[in-house]
Amino acid sequence: MRAQDQGPAPAADAVKQTYDKLCAGCHGTDARGTQQGPGLAGNPWVRRRSAQSVRNVIMKGIPAAGMPAFDLPAPTVDALASMVMSLNASAADSKVAGNQAAGREFFFGKGGCSSCHMVSGDGSAVGPDLSVIARSRTVDELRDALLHPSASIAAGYGLATVQLRNGRTLRGFVRGRTRYDIALQDLKGGLHPVSLDDVARLTDEKSSYMPAVKASDGELTDLLAYLSGLSGVKPRRMPSGPAAGGIDFSSIVNRKPEDWPTYNGNIDGNRYSPLTQVNAGNVGKLALKWTFSIPLWTQFLPDTPYFRENMRYFGLETVPVVMDGIMYVTGPNQVFALDARTGQQIWHYARPRTKGLVSDPSLGTNRGVAILGDKVFMVTDNAHLIALNRTTGSLVWDVVMWDEPQRYGGTVAPLAVKDMVVAGVAGGDWGIRGFLAAYNADTGERVWRHWTVPDKGEPGFETWQGGSYKLGGGATWLTGAYDAGTDTLFWNTGNPWPDSDDRERGGDNLYTNCVLALDPATGKMKWYYQFTPHDVHDWDATVPNVLVDTNYRGKPRKLLLHADRNGFFYVFDRTDGKLLLAKTFLDKVTWASGIGADGRPVRLPPSEVSCPEHGTNWNGTAYSPTARLYYVMAIEKCSVKLLPGSWKTARAPVAADPGHKVLRALDIETGKIVWEVPQVGPIDGKRVAGLMGTAGGLLFYGDPSGYFVAADERTGKTLWRIPLNATIKTSPASYAAGGRQFITLAVGSNIMAFGLPE
Repeated sequence: MRAQDQGPAPAADAVKQTYDKLCAGCHGTDARGTQQGPGLAGNPWVRRRSAQSVRNVIMKGIPAAGMPAFDLPAPTVDALASMVMSLNASAADSKVAGNQAAGREFFFGKGGCSSCHMVSGDGSAVGPDLSVIARSRTVDELRDALLHPSASIAAGYGLATVQLRNGRTLRGFVRGRTRYDIALQDLKGGLHPVSLDDVARLTDEKSSYMPAVKASDGELTDLLAYLSGLSGVKPRRMPSGPAAGGIDFSSIVNRKPEDWPTYNGNIDGNRYSPLTQVNAGNVGKLALKWTFSIPLWTQFLPDTPYFRENMRYFGLETVPVVMDGIMYVTGPNQVFALDARTGQQIWHYARPRTKGLVSDPSLGTNRGVAILGDKVFMVTDNAHLIALNRTTGSLVWDVVMWDEPQRYGGTVAPLAVKDMVVAGVAGGDWGIRGFLAAYNADTGERVWRHWTVPDKGEPGFETWQGGSYKLGGGATWLTGAYDAGTDTLFWNTGNPWPDSDDRERGGDNLYTNCVLALDPATGKMKWYYQFTPHDVHDWDATVPNVLVDTNYRGKPRKLLLHADRNGFFYVFDRTDGKLLLAKTFLDKVTWASGIGADGRPVRLPPSEVSCPEHGTNWNGTAYSPTARLYYVMAIEKCSVKLLPGSWKTARAPVAADPGHKVLRALDIETGKIVWEVPQVGPIDGKRVAGLMGTAGGLLFYGDPSGYFVAADERTGKTLWRIPLNATIKTSPASYAAGGRQFITLAVGSNIMAFGLPE
């Protein structure tokens, strides 16, 4: 049937009379349904439909379900459709009577709601986070949940009691469940992944843990008004204070062997696991235990030359962080919490991708999270730093890292330091003024910011001749390292901008291409070293720093190890920045003959063939305290660079160097290559996987052709390999869960975990 011709819109009373006459017999006078028809109020099916879709149902009916078509005037159909839609409007879009301030006082006071629920970081994470509850529930649904909680238990919050075979009993919410496993959240907010093989008895409870609210009519009205205003955490909206419990900083500095609490595992930057269950004697039995897929493309695909050129290389660059048996991994603007034993998802946070970005942020690149207290921290693609509740995955606070809208982006895994979270920015290849900043972990307030390109009147400004300092680069997109012994934060900086066009940036261009030693309390510089003054090769120093305490040339020293893209391996005394060793780790370097006594490169005359193109990349390095070797993936490749005026000379073109990659082990006292393993596969710098050493005498890495490899740390001999046939762009990690050691790695769009046979 079609609606009749247009006429005047009926009044509200007339619409209600029409509903009572035609619809109430099946759907109920209160629109909550009868035995003859479903309820229309609070109906998820209706909520997902547009007004036009509801209009069509009224006109055409649903014959298969027994609903007739109604031949009504178009204004009446429109009014009925609007009425039905209004019955499903979210609380945030509804006019709600009551006093929101009084409702908030009841929520956090007399009502005791905050003893279980959290709002924008305040309260407890025992029950569901309510920060955005007004967007997903109608006012009626909120009222029903308050008065009859057992009739509307939120997904993931059904109660169960688990009796383990070892005699222990757990009671809490079932946050995830399979035929073989259960993820239980106890009533204090702790997460417990459990194998059902270890369970003697599991009892599901039918009632809600939440009691019915005890409130007067006025208090209930005010509480509904408050809840109806909870539509999301806004940037720079801060919680009132710290939450009790959680992961303290001492457990990150002095980590348990089974945890991998930071991007590099150890906060000193050394990707070395103390676990020995997997070792040189049994690594040949290593097998895949589980995988978890993360969607790489969400919301939209950028249509830019950079994206089209680089999307074929795109894969996850996240390194899993594991604490207390829970793994946290990232994808494009996403965070997942997983059961580290099985890869089962516990919670997922996602936000829309940002349009208009450049470089790697436009690809969705993200390298991971930091964890501290009751929060997980991530930098978004548009350089916001966000905090999520570790138990629920809900947003606690959101701060914009930049003040001035330049081409800032975010890809870095933050670093927790004391009671702060430290993070940097991307975009140095497109023109930004780089900086590093620290934020209070509880509130998101910025504690300090350290600019990597000085302004007028600041130390180092004299090293910028011309106006390019305003957007001079110096990005900070790779996670730094922290030394608890000297209370020093070490962070590296990227290249100056424009990369190769230096006509407007004479001088050394401090503090680009540097390692910065900073006071973590203030961000003030203790010392710095610039690896490549006045860089025109794109040799940004955003490569790992590894902090090592060892005997060095006969005396105990606190060292910083660094293999740079410019082709030189450096060893510093990190207490004062004294350079102890600088030696090339490549076969061919044409830009400098060495590093002088003053710490500056001894430059050679410019050559049309420039070596290296870049000697290594940002991916992880490692040092073995038993083998006393430092491991790095070296890139032996040169580039052709036309010299000024050379185009005028007729000659045969210089062939580009195809290059090759080599895994090398270096003696840190001499810089000499102890052993090396040539790699086979694509040479492009987009596919340089990182390394991890273990106390089991092993070195794990991904090779260019897509194999995952375990080698003997003393000889480089391959002891185990598996063809994964996908792009490997990041570094492995190792942890233990359920008494078993795992080796994990992001491969393509998957997180993979390997272990020994049970």
